[in-house]
Amino acid sequence: MQILRFNSDQIGVVKGDHVVDISSLIPHIDIRGGQNAMEELIGNFDHYKKDIAALLASKPGVPLAQIKLLPPLVRPGRVMAAFANYLDDPSRTKDSVTIEFFHKCSTLVGPGGLIELPEIPQVTVYQAEAELAFVIGKPAHRVSEAQAMDHVFGYIPFFDVSARGLNRRSQLLGKGQETFAACGPWITTADEIADPLALNVKSWIAGTLRQDYETKYMAHSISAQIAWLSQFVHLRPGDIIATGVYHEGLWPINVGDTIEIEISKLGRASFNVGGDSAFKHINFRPGGGGGGVPMTRV
Repeated sequence: MQILRFNSDQIGVVKGDHVVDISSLIPHIDIRGGQNAMEELIGNFDHYKKDIAALLASKPGVPLAQIKLLPPLVRPGRVMAAFANYLDDPSRTKDSVTIEFFHKCSTLVGPGGLIELPEIPQVTVYQAEAELAFVIGKPAHRVSEAQAMDHVFGYIPFFDVSARGLNRRSQLLGKGQETFAACGPWITTADEIADPLALNVKSWIAGTLRQDYETKYMAHSISAQIAWLSQFVHLRPGDIIATGVYHEGLWPINVGDTIEIEISKLGRASFNVGGDSAFKHINFRPGGGGGGVPMTRV
């Protein structure tokens, strides 16, 4: 099942090339509105599945082309991303990759939305890392790897936008800007994905394919990530965890670009790049884990 938010904070389910509005099934709770409704749906999905199926069978829905997609979640309690979690260098092995995470801002940009690049003089390049992300479906605290996948509600294509060249002892400026987490088009429920480590991730910048990799190169699996994280934080329904990136193919993004992400079986979404960053990166030379070296800044 593909679950999305659209138009004026409605919740829908994809039915072919249409969307069926299921908002009436889910109570909107207090002033957080749609976020609480999505957390209610995600955390109690088994309770709603039968009614959703009946609504899908009885309603034709509206064409996808006629709706405005919103971020799949309004403002998750926690958005985190894995750090350096891919075997994208021949010298790296699973045993040599330390599992680690950083926080992203929980203000999400949805399909067609605007990623804003701020003017920060120390920045050498902005990049958008195309990643597989997963959504927590039920509370997870100190769970084992064997139990971990039971806590996954579904999966989303996710851009981890990054500002390179800043002090790497802190990810706040480089990773935590207000619009540096873009995702969509929807959440695909876990039952639709037999193996999340058998997916293809692609990204385009201004129409040119840049990233094209397989999730099988992940150093630490999703179950390992949940087991590790849940030892230290309480994961709750609606939390989003991005699983890291295979760095090959990363390219600069600039104000005025359109960037797109597609993950097999999960859909495709595009985003616009704006902001007050006054320079453009050109003549870029791809590099290693840092993403590359900007040859010219104008």
